[in-house]
Amino acid sequence: MPTIGPIKRRDLIVYLRTLGFTGPHPGGRHETMQRGDFTFPIPNPHRGDISKEFLLRILKDAGISREEWEAL
Repeated sequence: MPTIGPIKRRDLIVYLRTLGFTGPHPGGRHETMQRGDFTFPIPNPHRGDISKEFLLRILKDAGISREEWEAL
């Protein structure tokens, strides 16, 4: 069960795939993940982990509740 906290980009992608998302797909400035008709950008690779605050924004944009995330 992933907690709401710093996370590696690679782990974020794995968890999003577990939730039914496909990708990452090439996009404009960012790669995207998709579930059904819904598409949203994911962060580009960088040195550090994705922060807790940024993870919460990503989950909100993706329409994933905290409960759904922690139930993985």
